[in-house]
Amino acid sequence: MSISVLDLFKIGVGPSSSHTVGPMRAAHDFVADLEARNLLLSVRRVEVRLYGSLSATGVGHGTDRAVVVGLMGERPDEIDPDFIAPAVAEVQRSGRLLLAGKVAVPFHWAEDMRLLPVSLPHHPNAMRLIAHGADGVVFENTYYSIGGGFVIDEAHAKAGAAGVADVALAHEFNSARELLAICRTHSLRISEVMLENERAWRSDDETRAALLRIWDAMRACVTRGIGQEGVLPGGLEVRRRAPALHRKLREREAGRNLISDTMAALDWVNLYALAVNEENAGGGRVVTAPTNGAAGIIPAVLHYFMEFQPASSERDVVDFLLTAAAIGTLCKKNASISGAEVGCQGEVGSACAMAAAGLTQVMGGTPEQVENAAEIGLEHNLGLTCDPVGGLVQVPCIERNAMASIKAINAAQLALRGDGAHAISLDQAIRTMRDTGRDMLDKYKETSRGGLAVSFTEC
Repeated sequence: MSISVLDLFKIGVGPSSSHTVGPMRAAHDFVADLEARNLLLSVRRVEVRLYGSLSATGVGHGTDRAVVVGLMGERPDEIDPDFIAPAVAEVQRSGRLLLAGKVAVPFHWAEDMRLLPVSLPHHPNAMRLIAHGADGVVFENTYYSIGGGFVIDEAHAKAGAAGVADVALAHEFNSARELLAICRTHSLRISEVMLENERAWRSDDETRAALLRIWDAMRACVTRGIGQEGVLPGGLEVRRRAPALHRKLREREAGRNLISDTMAALDWVNLYALAVNEENAGGGRVVTAPTNGAAGIIPAVLHYFMEFQPASSERDVVDFLLTAAAIGTLCKKNASISGAEVGCQGEVGSACAMAAAGLTQVMGGTPEQVENAAEIGLEHNLGLTCDPVGGLVQVPCIERNAMASIKAINAAQLALRGDGAHAISLDQAIRTMRDTGRDMLDKYKETSRGGLAVSFTEC
């Protein structure tokens, strides 16, 4: 499995990479297949079936809406988030859907959007799309949204594919142990290993430019999140806190030296994380990092470094993201970044490890210290359940990103004060995450049938 940094960091929309971004991509791919097979004009009706976790929390996560706009030909990396609500409302009002933006077909929400409380074999996040013609089914396919916006169809799932193409890399590694050996053998930093691997897809200049665009999108998300007032959608009446917190910090920090004030710096980290995840919960444009549910951690920690570290530069942005991607690659290859598969340890835990690694890299850490920081960040999120209240990516998800951002910074600090030697390896921590996720009851894995989701309704 060859994973690019741009596979892990993708621009999309909230509130969920597996429940919103992935299903929208799958629906877009479905209508693209219809066009490629010259079947689009023969379609008379489209049926959507959501299974497992997509069924259990799909409405709260916007899966139904994402699929509909995907069927209209929209892509998560290009769609205007403000387009979604009125477009869906018009489909519901008129009972008609413009397939691929070209062919109008009837779409009756209660009949054609089916949420089925059963799971399909390959992954908890499953959906089946069926195009009916005048004489029966003309085309159908099943898709699995496997976390972080990655999507595979039925054929690839049966073949054991992981949603990415296999290409030859300059430095193949499937474990942190192999990655560290490559660094020692070639006298490379982890970011340099990753940059050389990215040459399998594009030039170094193109990779740097793409990562700076990712950083621009992260910064724009923070800016928009700080500026948006009001209550988040979904019925929990969760009020956006980032704007008020931003005003308080601006007032408090006037005339103070932020660089020398550690507590002030951590307040700003909290702000960055809250801004991103409130924007995600509101359906805004975010960067999967490596998922939407954990989208605030890497931007918050990178903002922390760029704002509070003198002489920080765009080169640091590139090195940070490349190093973070190396850790995300290992988590995805050897465990999962899907909350529906292993719980929130796979989302927030992986993001915390990635952010800790990236920060350690740009703070001058050795590859061994980077690996140590990632292990600390992941180890102290092991067992974390995914139990969103009301099936919404709000409680506890928003605050959880702020907490993990602070944890990532502390993990980097601990690693930088050591020599890289430690008792539990990153590989062991990742395997533990995988095994813990396998043992975790399904009600604690993004179904909202256990944990805080149930405690809230009982209160």
